[in-house]
Amino acid sequence: MPEPSSAVRSAPAGVIHDIGYQRYDGPRLGRRHVFGALYLHGLRTIFGLGRSAKAKIFPWLVIGIVTLVAVALAAVRSQLGEPVATYAQFADAMSWLVLFFVAVAAPELVSRDLRSGVLPLYFSRPLPRADYAIAKLLALVTGLWLLLGGPQLIMFLGAAFTTKDGLKGVWNELLDLLPGLLYAGLWAVVFASVGLLVASLTGKRAFAAGGVVAVFLMTTPIVGVLSILPSRTANELAGLASPTTLVQGVGVWSLGDLLVPDNQGGGLPIGGFGPVYALVAVLLVAGATTLLLARYRKVAS
Repeated sequence: MPEPSSAVRSAPAGVIHDIGYQRYDGPRLGRRHVFGALYLHGLRTIFGLGRSAKAKIFPWLVIGIVTLVAVALAAVRSQLGEPVATYAQFADAMSWLVLFFVAVAAPELVSRDLRSGVLPLYFSRPLPRADYAIAKLLALVTGLWLLLGGPQLIMFLGAAFTTKDGLKGVWNELLDLLPGLLYAGLWAVVFASVGLLVASLTGKRAFAAGGVVAVFLMTTPIVGVLSILPSRTANELAGLASPTTLVQGVGVWSLGDLLVPDNQGGGLPIGGFGPVYALVAVLLVAGATTLLLARYRKVAS
């Protein structure tokens, strides 16, 4: 072992050496600003901003696909003079991409922090545990809504610039867009709340991603089984068994022709159980959020 230097040997015990650290005298912004910073950081994480090029590949690939579909729909409409798909139908068609987007984004938001052991730093005052979970959830909801709402806006602009009815046509198009954006918000809230809860259960991102996909896909066969039973009531309530068909059921009930135009038929058969679908959707989001908060109350600090 090397001998200590003469300066160190001669220093009396208990002496504090000045090595250049300075006391922070700036403003202390408090809980609200910490929450906002965590939310913005989560939103940037979802889209790979401020991270390596590898982290940007998947989210921007998904964004590119949904944007390309929206541009194609807008181009076809400009030629045909009528919409190929409504804004709500676009959200339904892109739901499978939203699922895989959640399966990648949710583990990036929460599983990395669990695995790296940085949660004690986050849970230091003034950030309570509930704020951490809510900030992450809001970031994921916002990211999913932008994923669906941005392409819908492209479809709207395409229709607005090619309408032959002037301002009246633009206004009517806007009235169709707003329910579509709300429907995209429903997809975002349901998928984010369930996906983030599943991802928060493990610090391993691969397991978290697989768990998110499994929760959504493994419930789909249950819907299929219930929909072929000889009971009409069971057929109409079958969509409650899966988050995906649950959202579609709420859309069929609340949007009507905007989701399933009369000239197209089809759609998820829900009969008169539309309010039941809406209630179950609210309970699902509330339950998943409550469990998420409970999960972080038990995380060691």
